[in-house]
This record gives sequence, C-alpha cells and structure tokens, in this order.
Amino acid sequence: MTSIIWYIREFLRPAWISRFLTAKTEPLVTPPYFRDFPVTTENECTQCLACMMICPAPEAIVVVKRGGIWRPEITKGHCIRCGLCVEACPEDVLASGQILAIKKEEKLLISGTYHISINPKTCMGCGNCSVVCPVNREIDPSLRSSGTSRSNEVIMRVDTGQTKVFHEEKCTGCKTCEEHCPNNAIRVARVVEATEGEEV
Repeated sequence: MTSIIWYIREFLRPAWISRFLTAKTEPLVTPPYFRDFPVTTENECTQCLACMMICPAPEAIVVVKRGGIWRPEITKGHCIRCGLCVEACPEDVLASGQILAIKKEEKLLISGTYHISINPKTCMGCGNCSVVCPVNREIDPSLRSSGTSRSNEVIMRVDTGQTKVFHEEKCTGCKTCEEHCPNNAIRVARVVEATEGEEV
C-alpha cells in the first residue's frame, strides 16, 4: 500500500505534470522512402501490363478498360505498398509517395524477362503447354489443328518424348502453360532487372 501511495505522489508532482502537458514532438515529415498505395496520374496507360507482371501480391492490381480507356486499378486489401508497379510502368501512369520523383531523378529503368523451367521427372510430354501457349499458336498456326509442332521457332514443344524450351525470350509471362499442365511440371518465373542512368 505504501508503494502505491509513493507512485501516486510522484506522478502528481507539479513539475512532472507540467513537463507531461507541455511536451512537444517533432513535426511529422514524410520520409523519402515512404511508399503509399499507388494512385493514377494523368498519363495514358498503354496496356503493356508491366505493373501487373511485376506485382508480387496476387490480385492487387489489374488493368481494365472503362469507357474506352485502359487504366490500372488497385485493390487496397491486396496491395502491400511495395511500389514496384510505379517503378516498372514505362509511361509513369502510377505514383506513390516520392517514388515517381526519385524514379525520374535516378532515371530508373526496370525490365523484366521470364524463365521457364520444366521438371523432367513429372513432365510426361503430353504437349498441353505447347498447344495452349498463345505465342506458340501465333508462330505455328498448325498447332490449332494438329496439336503438335515441328518448328524450332516456338517457345516450347515436345521433342523426343519431352517438352523442351527453344525460345524462352518470346515468353510474355501469361502462365497459360503452367495452368494447363496436368502434372504441374512447368513453372514460369519473372526475372526483373533494374538499371540507373538510362533514359526512361
């Protein structure tokens, strides 16, 4: 009981109360590294989908056409405010905090490619990935009717019983092949590279 009374007396001292009520804090300043939810600028979206392809959070950003105009839309419940979409957009359609200003100042350029890996132990060479690939079907229209391709210009095709990748650089990252593989034997991974000092 004595200790409680002592604490009460200490906290009720006029000098302590005065310091507590007149305490001042530094004004809030937005730090340069602050990343808020992305917002759209007045720049026109060209539907390159770079923002969607680089986004690590599923369904956080989607590019939709409304009133004849393509615009990216952010779902705040999914967005993790990493700012990668702002940095990746070549048209500066998105902004977040000071990211866009820093991107212009540093002349930051982000480019992305895709790496296709096929597990030889689970791939059964069915050719589903090759047939459903929209790029493959554009390169070799015979895939639509025959289901097989002999062209080495396609991204991938069945060769000697196994699916082999021929032109990984043509991959657009749609992951249609991944979604249609019955054995989950194929994976498409983003490879992102950032460079400074280039013209954006």
